[in-house]
Amino acid sequence: MKTLIKEALIVTMNNSGALEQGNVLIEADRIVYIGSDEPWADQVINGSGKLLIPGLVQTHIHLPQAIFRGQADDLELLTWLKERIWPLEGAHDQETVYYSALLGLGELILGGTTAVVDMETVHHADAALEAIRESGIRAISGKVMMDSGDDIPVTLQESTDKSLSESVELLEKWHCSEQGRIQYAFTPRFVLSCSENLLKEVVILSAKYGVKIHTHASENRSEIKLVESLKGMKNIHYLDHLGLASPDLILAHSIWIDDEELAVLKARQVKVAHCPGSNVKLASGIAPVPKMLEQGISVSLGSDGAPCNNNMDIFQEMRMAALIQKPLHGPTVMPAREVFRMATLGGAEAMGLENEIGSIEVGKKADLVLISLDGMHTNPVSAADPYSLLVYSLKSSDVDMTMVDGQILMERRSLKTIEQDRVVSKCNYLIGKLRERTGII
Repeated sequence: MKTLIKEALIVTMNNSGALEQGNVLIEADRIVYIGSDEPWADQVINGSGKLLIPGLVQTHIHLPQAIFRGQADDLELLTWLKERIWPLEGAHDQETVYYSALLGLGELILGGTTAVVDMETVHHADAALEAIRESGIRAISGKVMMDSGDDIPVTLQESTDKSLSESVELLEKWHCSEQGRIQYAFTPRFVLSCSENLLKEVVILSAKYGVKIHTHASENRSEIKLVESLKGMKNIHYLDHLGLASPDLILAHSIWIDDEELAVLKARQVKVAHCPGSNVKLASGIAPVPKMLEQGISVSLGSDGAPCNNNMDIFQEMRMAALIQKPLHGPTVMPAREVFRMATLGGAEAMGLENEIGSIEVGKKADLVLISLDGMHTNPVSAADPYSLLVYSLKSSDVDMTMVDGQILMERRSLKTIEQDRVVSKCNYLIGKLRERTGII
C-alpha cells in the first residue's frame, strides 16, 4: 500500500531543520520519498495549504485517569492522590480501565499525538493495553507498582512479589507486540509508594529485558521532604543510589531539584518528562527546564493525567512550556522551535526511538500529522514562522489527519479505530459507578 501526501508544507525536524513544500510518499509503514516529484500511489491525500509535521510524542500520561476528568480539582498533589485519585483507581475494574483508556486515546489521536509513554494503575493494565492495541497508537506502557507507603487504599495495595510477577507477565505478553508498536516499561509509581527491594528488583529486571523504567520524582515539596526524611537523601540521589538513574529512566516532573541532582540527571543520561499544565494546576511548581536544556539533559513533554490538567492536549503543553519560563528568564528563553523539538524528537529520544520517529525523513516510520491552517487564529500564514504557529497559535482541533505506521487513525476529525460516541456514552455512565464504589459523590 502506497500513500502520497501532496503539496504540504513539511516541517521535517531533520538535522538541518529543513522546511519543504512538496510531497511525501509512504509505503507500508515507512517514508520512502520526500520531494517535488509526484510518484504513483494507491491513495493520495491533499496537503495543500496544510502543515505536515512529525507525529507528536507525549512521554507522561495516565490512561486510567482519563475517566476521572473533573473529579479532583483544586488540590495539591498528595491530597489529590490520597483523597481522590487512589480511591478512584482502586475502584477500577476491567471495563472501566478499558473505556477510560479508549477515552484518553481518542483525545490524544484527535490532537495529533501519535506516541505515548503511559503509566497505568495497579490492576487491570491488560485492559488498557488491549485498548492501545485497538487504537493503533504507538506506546510504551506498564502497570503501576505500589508495594509500600501510608494512606494507600487496600484496593491498591500489593505485595512486592505480586507486583513484580504481574509486571513480568504483562511484559512477556505485550512487549514488542504489534510489530513493535507496543512496548512495556516497569512503572513504579514513586519512592513514597515503593519499597527499596521493589526498586532494586526493577533495576535488575529492566536490564534483563532491555526495557524502560517510568516513574515520578521531585514533583512536590511535601513529597521531597518526606523522601528525604525517610531515606536520608534527596529524591534523585536516592534513585541513583539504587541504580535507577540511567539512560533507560523516564522521570516525570523533576521540579524541585538542585544543581547536584541536575548533575546526576546529566551524567546518567536520564530522560525528563516535563508536564507544565499539571505542574501549574496542582501548584507543584515550575521545572528548571531551561537549565536542563542548557546542560544537554533530554527533555520531552507530557500532559500527565486528565484529572490534574484537565486535558491531554500537547498543543497546550507546548504553549505553556514556553510561556511559564519567560517571566522567570526573559522573553528569549524557550523559543518555539526548541519547544517543538521537545514534542517530537525529544519524545522520540525518551522512548529510545529517535532513529524511528520524531522527524520526517526517508526510512523513518510514517507517524505523521497533517494540520489545517484555515482558522482565523492561524492567519496570516504567509507571514508566520511555522514553529511559532505550532507552539503559540495552533490548537488540537486544527489537526486534520493523524497517522501511525502509515495507517490513518483520524481523518477530517473522524476517528477510524475508536467509536467516539460509544466511548463517550460509556464513560459518562461508568464514572457514576466508580463514584458510587468510592463514596465520592
